Amino acid sequence: MPLYLDDDQTMLRDSARSFMTGEGAIAKQLRHWRDSGCSDGFGHALWKQFAEMGFTGILIDEADGGLGLGHVEAGIVLEEIGRNLTPSPFLVSAVAFVAALKGTKLRERWYPGILAGETVAALAVDEGPKHRPEAIAMRAERSGNGFSLSGSKQFVVQGASADVTLVAAATDEGLTLFAVEKGARGLEVEGVRLADSSIGARLTFAAVEVDADAVVGEVGGGAAVLARALNAGRTGAAAELVGVGSAAMDMTVDYLKQRKQFGRLIGEFQALQFRSAHLYSELEIARAATLKAQQLLDEGNAEAEAMVAVAKAKAGRASQLAVQEGVQMHGGIGMTDEYDIGLYMKRDRVLNELFGDPAYQADRLARMKGY
Repeated sequence: MPLYLDDDQTMLRDSARSFMTGEGAIAKQLRHWRDSGCSDGFGHALWKQFAEMGFTGILIDEADGGLGLGHVEAGIVLEEIGRNLTPSPFLVSAVAFVAALKGTKLRERWYPGILAGETVAALAVDEGPKHRPEAIAMRAERSGNGFSLSGSKQFVVQGASADVTLVAAATDEGLTLFAVEKGARGLEVEGVRLADSSIGARLTFAAVEVDADAVVGEVGGGAAVLARALNAGRTGAAAELVGVGSAAMDMTVDYLKQRKQFGRLIGEFQALQFRSAHLYSELEIARAATLKAQQLLDEGNAEAEAMVAVAKAKAGRASQLAVQEGVQMHGGIGMTDEYDIGLYMKRDRVLNELFGDPAYQADRLARMKGY
C-alpha cells in the first residue's frame, strides 16, 4: 500500500487536528489539569467529546456500534494528540484495551462505555523498572469458580482512574489476562504523577478474587490477547511520538525564524539549518515506518509484529532527537516552564518507555529475525 493517506483519512486528520488544536490545546488541557492538581491528569468532559467526535469507536467493529476503521485511522488521531500534548485515555482505553477485547465476550461488557466516553481502561503488565512482558511473575491461582490474583504492577497509565484494568498474570495453564473492575477487594491503588504530569499507578493485588467471567479469551491463552494489546499500543504510541516530535520541530523552526543573535536570525546559521534538515528527514522516516506498521496490522500481515517494533523504535529515536534539538536551539529559555518545548521533552520521555523503549524494540526485532 502507498505510504500516504487517502481522501477519507485526510478528512479525518483535518477534523482531528482542528479538534485537538481547539479543545485539546496545551493551555486548555495539559497545563490546566496539571496546575489544578487533578488526580486523574485529564478531563472527563474532553473524553466524552472524543466519543461525540466518534474517535473512541475507531477500532470497534460496526457490529458492536463502532466505526469499524483501523490502526491507520487511530494513528491519525494519536498523531494530533501528540502534536497538542492532549491528555486523554485514548491510547490505552480506545486502542490497546479495545484491541485486546476483540473477539471476546467481554467486549459486550466494556465497549459501550468506551463508545460513550464514560469508561476508562488501564493495562497492567509491567512489574519491574523496565518493560519486560516476557517475565511476568504475578500469579493467578484457581479459587472457587474463579481465580485469586496476587502480586504487583507498576507504570499503569491511568490506573488510578480506570474503571477496568487488564491484568496479565501467570497461571498453571500459562499466561492469562483478566479484566479486574475498579474497587475489587484486596486491590490497592497508588496514584503516581509521571514526568509529563500524567497520572500512572502502582497496583498491589492481595488475593484479589475474580470470577471466571473476568478471563479475557481463554485460560492460558493470554499471550495472543496481550500481543494484540501491545501491538496496538506500541503502534499507537509510535504515532503519538511522531506527533510530539513534529510539533517540537515546528515550534523550533518557528523560533529559529524569530530569534536574533549577533544581529542575524539564528535560522540563517548553516549549522542549525543542517541539524533542522536532518531532524526533518528522521521524522519523515519515522512517520513512514509507523504508517507501514499500521497498514500491516490492519491487513493481519504476518510481518506486522516486526514492523511494529521498527516503528516504535524509530519514532522513539526521532522524537527524542526533536525534543532535544528543540530545547537546545531555544537556549536557556527552553528549560523554563513558560515555553512549551520542555513539555514535549517530558511527554517524549514517558512515551518512549511506554510499551518498551527503542533498545527493547531493537532487541525484540533481532530475536524475531533469529539473531
